[in-house]
Amino acid sequence: MTPLQRRLFLLKWRIGRVVRPVVDWFVATAAVTVFRLVRMLDIDKASNLGGSIARTFGPLLPVNRLGMDNLRHAFPGKSDAELKSMLREVWDNLGRTAAEYPHLEAIWDWDDDNPGAGRVDATGLDHFRRLRDDGKPAIIFTAHLANWELPAVCAARHGLPVTAVYRTPNNAYVAQRLLKIRRGSMGELLAAGSGQAVAFAMASVLERDAHLGILVDQRLTKGFRNTFFGRTALTNPILGRLARQFDCPVHGVRVVRLPDNRFRLDLTEEIQLPRDESGRIDPEKAMQTINDVVEGWVREHPGQWLWLHNRWRT
Repeated sequence: MTPLQRRLFLLKWRIGRVVRPVVDWFVATAAVTVFRLVRMLDIDKASNLGGSIARTFGPLLPVNRLGMDNLRHAFPGKSDAELKSMLREVWDNLGRTAAEYPHLEAIWDWDDDNPGAGRVDATGLDHFRRLRDDGKPAIIFTAHLANWELPAVCAARHGLPVTAVYRTPNNAYVAQRLLKIRRGSMGELLAAGSGQAVAFAMASVLERDAHLGILVDQRLTKGFRNTFFGRTALTNPILGRLARQFDCPVHGVRVVRLPDNRFRLDLTEEIQLPRDESGRIDPEKAMQTINDVVEGWVREHPGQWLWLHNRWRT
């Protein structure tokens, strides 16, 4: 780098340090305004509006090309027309999920005395009760399917102590607002990261016989080289390593979006993870098993998964 290039780089960096917080503040203020307006709508109108806007304008964004490329690799037998229809459903689901955020607590209207009569239904309730009442640690994983925030709301509302690991948005002001919403409806939260401190915090949850909730379907640069839809996908190893360390039960939970703005949560039985010759859980093979479970979920409802994420970049 020449002296001139170095000076220009430093100038750009200094300007960025001043401008970025201002831009972030305006973006966050706009987001909060939209949030308040959406909250004034009822759930159905909010969800329908969010879906309509996203499926109309989402396909015009550059990231739509990434979604199409991901779908072509995952479903090589489908035509471009079929894939475009599937991707419009992806945008629709994403817009609905965003618009439903202000209404998360109201969406979860499960009534033990009248199950399935409201907006949500559930399967695997026996597994849920066992997790809630056995006094043992467990890991519960999910994926970016339908409205993926609902499992944490369900756990908090029905007495299952779960620490949900979440990704912090880059915009600090938006992150503060979302954290406030999440804390009001989701119980204990833990910001995701790749450092040892986060790993220790996750382990401490299991050490006190509580439950850890983890989204497992996003890429991690230094992750295991597992496969997902037949392609190499760098996979976060933390679930497999914690399962090996604590030898605790691992369950999956998925959300399925149903017609008329309804949802179903499916909690699996304990996932039997592969073990090595010593009888301990093999972390890398365990994560391949988890990937296979998530792939099965996505294949059932491909239009409800977040194909807009670069899951396969290696």
